Amino acid sequence: MEPKAGLERKDFDDGDRFKQAGHFMASLRQGASQLFPAAPPFHEISHSISLIEPIKSLCLSILQSMASACLAKFLACCCCLFVLVQAMDDGAAAAGMQSGELLALFEVMGALLQDPGWAQLHPRPCTDTPWPGVQCEMVLEPPVLQKQDPHLHVTELHIGPDVTSPPCKHSASLSPALLQLPYLKSLSLFGCFLAEDTVPLPPSLFTNASALEQLVIKSNPGLAGTIPPSLGALHGLRVLCLSQNGLHGAIPKELGSLARLEQLDLSYNNLSGSIPVELGGGLSSLTIFDLSWNGLQGEIPPSIGDLWRLQKLDLSYNKISGRIPAVVGRLERLVLLDLSHNSLAGPVPDELSGLRRVQYFLVESNPIGTTIPSFLKTIESLVVLGLSDCGLSGHVPTFLGGLSNLTSLSLDRNKLDGTIPSTALEAIPNLDQLNLSQNLLSGVLSFSEEFVSRLGRRLDVRDNQGVCMNPASHQINTLLPFYLQAPPCPTTASSSSNGTPETGEMMKSNSDGMRSNYGTLIGSCLVVLVAVVHFSNYFFFCSLLEIVLCLSFSGIMR
Repeated sequence: MEPKAGLERKDFDDGDRFKQAGHFMASLRQGASQLFPAAPPFHEISHSISLIEPIKSLCLSILQSMASACLAKFLACCCCLFVLVQAMDDGAAAAGMQSGELLALFEVMGALLQDPGWAQLHPRPCTDTPWPGVQCEMVLEPPVLQKQDPHLHVTELHIGPDVTSPPCKHSASLSPALLQLPYLKSLSLFGCFLAEDTVPLPPSLFTNASALEQLVIKSNPGLAGTIPPSLGALHGLRVLCLSQNGLHGAIPKELGSLARLEQLDLSYNNLSGSIPVELGGGLSSLTIFDLSWNGLQGEIPPSIGDLWRLQKLDLSYNKISGRIPAVVGRLERLVLLDLSHNSLAGPVPDELSGLRRVQYFLVESNPIGTTIPSFLKTIESLVVLGLSDCGLSGHVPTFLGGLSNLTSLSLDRNKLDGTIPSTALEAIPNLDQLNLSQNLLSGVLSFSEEFVSRLGRRLDVRDNQGVCMNPASHQINTLLPFYLQAPPCPTTASSSSNGTPETGEMMKSNSDGMRSNYGTLIGSCLVVLVAVVHFSNYFFFCSLLEIVLCLSFSGIMR
């Protein structure tokens, strides 16, 4: 049948359309083979996937039944693009890891893990036989390398005692093969080095780790030695956590060059020396700064005021001396300030009133030796206020009642005097812990029954010699003295004279009994006198003496 006039034969020739689709698919095959040279041939990949052949057949059947040339070409493109995407995914999987990097991974894991057959059980940890704690990715930067290196690379290692990663063996060690994992972005080692034989942190271990962004080596008491200054060369590092290890020595000033660092946690070690000034000037991105539980000395460097992004500053449990720098008040984003258990002297600078977002203000166990800072009344965000053992004097201020978010207030082990402002303290709606023990406070406790019952044992006013409790004003329960550990207030003279009738009768009976005893004693003395006079005048003088003694004794008893 000849076509109608005005229409060309190619609009209805299915054979030509299939030829065009075939040429298009052939060009896609050629492009895919050039883009993924390590992948199998395109026809092998398409035949190896059960989903591709049915879709290809469906596409071809649709093309044969369609009369529209535009729709046929569109469907052909869709089918071919699906095959191309599948070929790209299979090409990456077939490429796998480079042999050198794979062997390095096996060596690193073999030095850490308890399972000796790790390599046999997981010969392809990035593809067919993945392992918890190991993550692989294709490197996307720089773009030029994408066509040259389609392999998967180890980007994350997480080893430690949890459900998502394997545990370390007793004799775990750090293998130098870590240097052969140049694409490693995150390394986490938890509880791996617990043996008595300490393991050092080699200075050259991270010289080739330019891609490293997160380094967490935590809870390893067997990890000793000093912090390598070479860590300062990891300019891409965002998280550095070396907490709860056995590290000692000074903090290297080279860490101050980590401009991208957001978290620095060196807590719970044996570090000594002073805080490097460079840490304050160079760590402009820092949000968490934790050096607690070490042996650091010296003063807090003023450069710490330049860490304007800081949200947590914890320098507690060290030997830091001097005064709190006024520049700390410039840390407007600070949420936690913990300077407790140091040797910081007072006064606390008023500039700290700039800490408008701080919720935890802890300066306990420092010889500050002043009154409670008045600027605290302006920090309405306070949740926990710790001023214990600071040598504070003066009264407990009533402005504390305006801190509506306060849940814990510790003022114990100071020299505070005066009465307890019960009304102001009860006005704090969320207060759940109040410690006023071991001060010089005085007066009668006047907390309400509801307040005392709510806080219970968390209300502590012990060891204030002037504080007493009036049970008559608190009909709460018999455990109230046990909770408060305060003695009962002494009774007055008027209250002691007011007794019940039974008490008066008892006192009268006791008085009558005493008079009867005196009379009996005097009668006995008279009988002795008569006997002596009757039998012998020789004892006359002695009898008179006995009479005097008896009468004197009777007078004393009255």
